Amino acid sequence: MASPKQVPANEKDIPAATSKPAAALESSVPEATLGIPLQTTTSAASDPYGSRPACFNNLLSECLFVVTTAFAIGQTAILQGVLTVMTSRIQQGLDMNSSEVTWLVAGMSLTSGTLLLFFGRVADLFGRRNLLIYSMASFTIFMLITGFSQNAIMAEIFLAFSGISCASVVPPAIGKLGAIYEKPSRRKNRAFACFSAGNPVGYVLGALIGGIVTNIASWRACFWVVAVIYAFLTVAAWFTTPLDAEQALGGLNIETMKQMDWLGALLAVGGIALFTASFTLAPDVHNGWSTPYVIAMLIVGIILIAAFLYWQSIFKHPLMPLRVWRDRNFSLLIASLCLNFYGFNGNFFWATLGWQRAYVNSPLEVAVKILPAAIGGIIVNLAAALLMHRVSNKLLMMVAAAAAVVSCALWSPTSKSISFWALAFPAQLFAVTGVDIAFCVTNLYVMSSLPLDQQSVAGGMFSTVTRLASTVGLGISTTVFASAGGTTEVSRDVPWRPYQSTFWVSLVGAVLGLALTPFLTIGKQGHRQKAASKDSTSLHESKSVQEKPEGNVA
Repeated sequence: MASPKQVPANEKDIPAATSKPAAALESSVPEATLGIPLQTTTSAASDPYGSRPACFNNLLSECLFVVTTAFAIGQTAILQGVLTVMTSRIQQGLDMNSSEVTWLVAGMSLTSGTLLLFFGRVADLFGRRNLLIYSMASFTIFMLITGFSQNAIMAEIFLAFSGISCASVVPPAIGKLGAIYEKPSRRKNRAFACFSAGNPVGYVLGALIGGIVTNIASWRACFWVVAVIYAFLTVAAWFTTPLDAEQALGGLNIETMKQMDWLGALLAVGGIALFTASFTLAPDVHNGWSTPYVIAMLIVGIILIAAFLYWQSIFKHPLMPLRVWRDRNFSLLIASLCLNFYGFNGNFFWATLGWQRAYVNSPLEVAVKILPAAIGGIIVNLAAALLMHRVSNKLLMMVAAAAAVVSCALWSPTSKSISFWALAFPAQLFAVTGVDIAFCVTNLYVMSSLPLDQQSVAGGMFSTVTRLASTVGLGISTTVFASAGGTTEVSRDVPWRPYQSTFWVSLVGAVLGLALTPFLTIGKQGHRQKAASKDSTSLHESKSVQEKPEGNVA
């Protein structure tokens, strides 16, 4: 692919140093001197929609790139969707016990959540494009091999390897998107909304693949179908992903090696892995949280995470810049989204598992039941793209948090005697409304809070905390499920109450998330200021963003 054409800098497009939010300051050096491809733009007032980035020759190549990045972030969701609807079939096919079944999903989640921060920094320093392509290619290979698994250990190992590919693909995908669409505009909002749709669409696409292919062929064929899809996407990424012209230090050299935080990476990987593993293991071991090694893993994990945070505060080139957390809106948005994810993933996990066990639904029946979530997710993301530059994002976050509460409240009273359409159907619609709006708003704000050379770090940090929240929520709900008498038995006589009790856990988290939103002061995102701002462009076009501290977050 040819190198992106450079467009002469227009001084109207160069943000004035005094108008940038402090947390988003990259440098006072004009973009042209950094080798960053500039957009061909007119004045902000006359071009509120935003011009096509100069690195794309036409609209088709731009759309293909956005779709490819959406499938990149949806990589984990597709795999989770596949596993969700056919876990019982894999269990029967490989003669697995309950602990081995748990690790089918847990192993993949553990590796993908643990390595996100590390790969975020790797992408920013050594190149985003190559990491994106190699990650999708390796995922294709691991999916192909998983389909040939002969026993539980082989399946768990290659699903864990697939999790590594899922971790390595997200930061470069988000980083490329954030760097290419660096200026606030409606075009950027729509690109990020399409990108965010990768999660809900990916999950349900995976569930449909799992349900339909398992019915027609076998559970092994599901992994092969996913492999074929990502083989095509890998080729598409090769042709549509622009070169890393936005990265001044990109590549394997002495300078980038010096800037890599190796100790921070070791502490982060070890801490997150032990912390996550303790929540994953506790519900499945005989004595639960009373098991000595589970408590030891939790304590050591917390100590390593604390050591990581301290190291980030003193190291010159941190893996995760801590200063950005001083922005109140940044911290509140992340916290609210995490509490939303805390319940969202748990609700869908236990609902689909309950349908398979207590309702004895086939994989296809389960896939059809969660189809409303996919359709609703697409509509909500499109709506978010049209609203973020028109409506206060504080209001959008309040609507999202309230929708999450309503969703959990609808899941909580579900029972076998109540129709799917009465509670489960609207609960799904409210669930995707809440999580997708919150994801779009938070994602756009987080990506605008770090400079172009740390966009992948921003994506890794954003994804890591949401994965941790989901893991903690699932660990707590699993403990509640076990204490309520839940079993792995598949029978119509299995009581629904243990599954119902997990929804109450989610409701608590959703209420806490709603309680945080009134303290936000964020305004609109993605609109361009007129008249008074013709010679300066702020990354956060909200009324209250001036509260960010002075200085570069790096």
